[in-house]
Formats: sequence, structure tokens, C-alpha cells
Amino acid sequence: MIVLEYKIKGKQHQFQAIDEAIRTGQFVRNKALRYWMDNQGVNKYDLNKYCAVLAKKFDFADKLNSTARQSSAERAWAGISRFFENCKKRRDPASPSGARERSTRQQIKRKKCYPKFKKYSRSVEYKKSGWKLDESTKKHITFTDKNKIGRVKLVGSRDIYFYQPEQIKRVRLVRRADGYYVQFGIAIEVKEDMQPTGRAIGLDVGLQFFYTDNFGYTEENPRFYRKSEKRLNRLGRRLSRKYRNPNKGKSGKLMVKNSQQRQSSNYHKARVAKAKQHLRVSRQREEHAKKLARCVCASNDCIVYEDLKVKNLVRNRKLSKSINDAGWTQFRKWVEYFGWKFGKITVAVPPHFTSQDCPACEKRVKKSLSTRTHACDCGCVLPRDQASAILILKKGLNTVGHTGIYAWGDTPSWAVGASLSSNGESLN
Repeated sequence: MIVLEYKIKGKQHQFQAIDEAIRTGQFVRNKALRYWMDNQGVNKYDLNKYCAVLAKKFDFADKLNSTARQSSAERAWAGISRFFENCKKRRDPASPSGARERSTRQQIKRKKCYPKFKKYSRSVEYKKSGWKLDESTKKHITFTDKNKIGRVKLVGSRDIYFYQPEQIKRVRLVRRADGYYVQFGIAIEVKEDMQPTGRAIGLDVGLQFFYTDNFGYTEENPRFYRKSEKRLNRLGRRLSRKYRNPNKGKSGKLMVKNSQQRQSSNYHKARVAKAKQHLRVSRQREEHAKKLARCVCASNDCIVYEDLKVKNLVRNRKLSKSINDAGWTQFRKWVEYFGWKFGKITVAVPPHFTSQDCPACEKRVKKSLSTRTHACDCGCVLPRDQASAILILKKGLNTVGHTGIYAWGDTPSWAVGASLSSNGESLN
């Protein structure tokens, strides 16, 4: 399945109707989660049936299309099923690798991630009904439910003419800082047949360089947030100056009567300007990770990388901003996706002592972060990142060479239910 995205061009009352549909979808999702919490043994189909009960009970819920209500209930069930899967991972698995999983569980505390209520939703999803695409131009889409969104114009360069209406499985309305978008989920085969290159590569991500491979090639770290930090700070100060404290009057004294005072239009303009800049930085980081991942997967048959726990790494207050700015998780996500799309092998290996062990004799050489050269008694002298990349590749090849041994990488969400030759699962 691929996703085509267009920006929506419409009127103000149509955007308000979209906001109302998003709030209704959030309400249905939270109600479905509460229904699961209060009733034992509720499954996915019970939540779909409960959507009809909500439509009869609440008039505003009845305005939303029935398939959109079911999609919101399915979002609740996605969080519930993920919670059940995390609970099962804490138990001893019945697989032959149970002993390894037990030792892994002692080293890593897995979070169960109990499903939570949604506070700020930004999208609502339709299935096969509730919308109609113009057959002649396919530049307009009409939403036919009772929310009265109506007909809006699609602005974008992606051509949707080549796909039949029955191929469009999902239509999602998304609200972002710079406007509203509509996404089409099209069910087509996206795998590409590529010729083998005969190369295997090990990647060591870092902060000085975005990544270093086992051949010594280094990719520069773009640092998009650092470059935009000055402008973001200026927009933040502008937003702070325009903020009205609802409990204070013009003289600065506390006043209870102004507790319901709203923010000015200039405040909301400053808020949108700052949000747009943050959105620009996130898009730059996403596109950079996507391009690099595609190039890496297209030029190599086996890609090995570290299974880093970024959530634990960002607890370091001195390095958290730089780690978040690098975008290692996004890069790994796109490497796994393009590895599945191109039929390449992607392996995530444990990151323990990859920067300390020698790639030649595997002797542990203690180094601080400031030491950038690996020097071992066996005579191996290499840049620190390149030595780590060589060791990562060796670990990955040991994993690939045995069927049934798994690396620590979990199956990505886009590939649930698919038979993959990646993410640590090795095939002969």
C-alpha cells in the first residue's frame, strides 16, 4: 500500500467541519477504550458494534460516517492489542530462543504501554464510504456525511489518475500547522526487483557524523534543529510577549473576573508561525533520513545497524537535544522499509560494547567519548566510528548465518502480518 497526500483548499466553514469530525473521532476512540476497560472480554468486533450505540446516544456522533467511527474504534483496539503483545513479551516465549529472551528480559525492562485516552487528535479516517472523488478531473473530493464538509479542492503534484476508485482503501483527513491535508491509502504492490550488489554494510550512527560505514565513508550530520534554533527562540519570545495571563489584569494584579479571557488573534498568529517552523524542521529531518535510507538499501544487499534505545539515550541532559536532532529512529524506520521494499536484509544487533571492542582481536579497549581513535595492542588503529561499524557488521553476519536466531529489532508497524527477511529474522 502507498499513501498519496494532497493539501486541501477550502473555505473556513469547511475547515471548522473537519475539526468537528476530528473531535468526534477522538470522542469515539476514547469511548471505545472506556468500554473495553469497563467490560471484560471485549474484542475488536464488539468495539465496532459499540460505535452504533454511540451514534444513537449522541447526535454529534451520528453526524460522522459509520466507517469513520469504526476506524476510530480500530485505533483504540490497536493500542489495546499492542498492550497485550507487550504483556506477552514479558513472559517466557515458547520459541527455541527462550533462554536468550529470558536473559534479554533481565537486561531490558519492557514497558507494557497501557492504552491511554487521546487528548489532541489531528486526523480522522474514512474507509470506502463517506467520500466521493470527482471522476472527471480527480482534483476535488466530496465528503458526504452529515458533518457538511462538502466539496474541497486537492492541491498537489502526485497523480491519482492512474488508480481506480476500488483501489483506494482509506481516506484520511489530517490537520497540521500549515493547513489541512487528505491522504489516500492505495492498495498496490510496492516491491521493486533490484539486482544484487554483492555488498554488505555496517552502519554506526553518531553525533559528529550522521553515520560511518565499515569502509570508512562518513555522512555529515545536517543538524536541522541547531540551524533553526535561533529563529525558533525568537518566535518563542514573540509568542511569550503576546500571551495574556487570564488571571491578571492590565496592571498585573490578580483578577478573578478575567479568568475566562481568551487569547488575542496576534497570539494565535505567533503560535502558528512557531508551529510552522517546527514542522519545517521535522520535514527536513524526515526527507534527509528517507533519501539516505533509500541510497543505502539500493547499493547494498545486507544492512546491519545497532538496535539503539533512543528513549533511554535522551535521558542524558547534555546530549538529548543533539540526539533528537539527529533522527536515528526515523533513519532506522526508513532503512527497514526500503529493505523490505527492495528485498534486502536488514539486521539490528545489540549495541553493547560496539565502540569498545576491537574489530580485529575482539579485545575490550576502554575509551571515553572524547577519544576518537581506536588503538589496540594487536596493532589495529582505526577511527573509532569505523571500528564500531566493522564490529557491527561482524555481529550482523553472525546473526544472518543461522536460521532461528533473532536480533533485537522488532517487526515495524507497517509490516505486521507480512513475511519479512529483515529486522533480524535470517533466512538461508
